[in-house]
Amino acid sequence: MTDTSSTRPGEGEAPALRKSRLHRLMRYIPLIAPVLLWAVPCWVLLHSGQHWPLPVSLTGTALFALGLIGMPLAMARGHGRRQQDRAAITGDTLLGASWVLFTWSVLLGVLLRPALAVAGVGESQDRARIVAWAVLGVTAVLLAWGYAEARRVPRVRRLDVRLPRLGPGLDGLRVVLITDTHYGPLDRARWSARVCETVNTLQADLVCHTGDIADGTAERRRAQAAPLGAVRATRARVYVTGNHEYYSEAQGWVDLMDELGWEPLRNRHLLLERGGDTLVVAGVDDVTAESSGLAGHRAHLAGALHGVDPGLPVLLLAHQPKFVDRAAAAGVDLQLSGHTHGGQIWPFHHLVRIDQPVVAGLSRHGSRTLLYTSRGTGFWGPPFRVFAPSEITLLVLRTHLPTSP
Repeated sequence: MTDTSSTRPGEGEAPALRKSRLHRLMRYIPLIAPVLLWAVPCWVLLHSGQHWPLPVSLTGTALFALGLIGMPLAMARGHGRRQQDRAAITGDTLLGASWVLFTWSVLLGVLLRPALAVAGVGESQDRARIVAWAVLGVTAVLLAWGYAEARRVPRVRRLDVRLPRLGPGLDGLRVVLITDTHYGPLDRARWSARVCETVNTLQADLVCHTGDIADGTAERRRAQAAPLGAVRATRARVYVTGNHEYYSEAQGWVDLMDELGWEPLRNRHLLLERGGDTLVVAGVDDVTAESSGLAGHRAHLAGALHGVDPGLPVLLLAHQPKFVDRAAAAGVDLQLSGHTHGGQIWPFHHLVRIDQPVVAGLSRHGSRTLLYTSRGTGFWGPPFRVFAPSEITLLVLRTHLPTSP
């Protein structure tokens, strides 16, 4: 008889070893990523066969080197202990610009140059220069358009959502979702007021903010957040924390939202009644709350639903879409989330999918639970949105979806 007991620990060690190596590799990403973001475009634009005049090559290389050094330094000053807004704006803008430049350097370097060769366009140097100018042109257009997209008031996205357990008295309930406003280094007080004016045109019964109000403390960003106090809803205005609140004294944001007339749903619920029927509106702290070390903050779904009649439909606010696994296990009817920004700058959504089950839109999880993931109302960091438009969402809850004429 063969004794296999001695081999079993080795079988379990392989996945653990791979996981340990992955964690070690992740530590180096903050060092590797900036180098790639600046070195790849530098090579594609200047050193891959273009044969630019020496002053052009030297000047261009110096600018890329300056970006590589300056971007991390500016971001450290802007988002570290010093919290210098001008440095944050510079670092964030360089991050967004380098990401777009990197993306299109790779895509056009890989796709356009061979296509030009197959088409018999010029010599190798001519093709290399065409690629370089194409990368610069596409990047400039996308950054200008992306900046305008990030700074505008979001368009309203309206959709009907059928909840089979919703009572007829609640049919047509209007729920407005805003999220990820990310008030920050760029002063957006006027933008904030216009967003709230748009929300007020939607005649909402319930207005929800699913977190990431700002980057910075409530005291520091109060002026930008103040217009939220003017938001109107016939029934309630409710709020849950996002992960960015836990970088910036989350309790201060909870207190400010309470002061502005919003009801923070910190692992608790309220009952919304209309026409003799009841909807449970519940909320949980962000999943990062417990690791923040802030007393009393954690995502606790059981606490949020404590005492709820199991026959009532439940609308849950949770900042991150990945909370939906717990929501589905608890029989929640609809979860509203943000966090992903829809990727914000294409093709970053592919990286978001590593961490989150959904990037944007309405999705089903399990037999009952629907999840709506907003692309966000504002933007984080780089002041650009490329192929990921912001939104204010109007969800009309239905017992039955209206039939097409």
